[in-house]
Amino acid sequence: MKVNQIILKEFILIGFSVYPHVQTFLFVVFFCLYLLTLAGSLTIMGLTWVDRSLHTPIYLFLSALSFSETCYTLAIIPKMLEDLLAKNRSVSIISCVLQMCFFLGLGDTNCIILTLMGYERFLTICNALRYPLLRTNIVCGQLVASAWAAGFFISLIEMALIFRGSFCSPKLVKHFFCHMRAVVRLSCIESVLTEFIVIVISVSGLLGTFLLIILTYIFILSTVLRIPSAEGKQKAFSTCASHLTVVIIHFGFAPIVYLKPEASSGDDTLIAVPYTVITPFLSPMIFSLRYKDMKNAFRKVIENRVPLKK
Repeated sequence: MKVNQIILKEFILIGFSVYPHVQTFLFVVFFCLYLLTLAGSLTIMGLTWVDRSLHTPIYLFLSALSFSETCYTLAIIPKMLEDLLAKNRSVSIISCVLQMCFFLGLGDTNCIILTLMGYERFLTICNALRYPLLRTNIVCGQLVASAWAAGFFISLIEMALIFRGSFCSPKLVKHFFCHMRAVVRLSCIESVLTEFIVIVISVSGLLGTFLLIILTYIFILSTVLRIPSAEGKQKAFSTCASHLTVVIIHFGFAPIVYLKPEASSGDDTLIAVPYTVITPFLSPMIFSLRYKDMKNAFRKVIENRVPLKK
């Protein structure tokens, strides 16, 4: 039983208020990282849109991932930046619902799109005869739409479980956003079972997509090892390096959301920074720097905008 049965209409996000002396510094750092994240993601989407040579499955999936990650950061970081400078860190129940829905839904969508990118690499290297099945914008669009639908379907199930009842005092959320585990523990009804079910659903989706990616790379590795020339092996591995790097970063940080024991202090705010700020920042950098076609497209755009003086 909850001690205080006052029904809540808003929450207070504790966030980084437990570190009052560094809030301004954190604001500057996170704001700069956020601008660079937006610039990187928008650059990838813009280049994919204007350069027809990038209208291939891997770049269309990359553009979709960049759009999804842009929306993902929009759901979390602007509110976090606002709260770093504000004294009033309240958030309405409705705003909390929307933020959590987009955070969970887009997080699941990112996992599925990364899985689709792994499948594209698998077809390229292991089953080239079936690769033309992906070479249409319609098919790629359908796969991306399915990723969004599946991601938000899972999110809506979790939201229905978390917000099926009312919430009681205290109204303090020990996080800088509406973290599902921090919010569900404020429920007036018994929250242990709800928390367990939500975690099982989330971890199942996370683990399922990760295992699918690992399976595709097992097939890719077995195929690459059969390539006779060292140059051929290196070329095949280089096409997978950026995707594999982002997968390791993404699936390395993401389990923290679900598997870390809830802290009694505000330490969860710092633990959450990698998967809400760092991962979206690194992803476009890794892809744009590793893909030669992306760098060439960027170079062509710059040369067209700034013609060389003779």
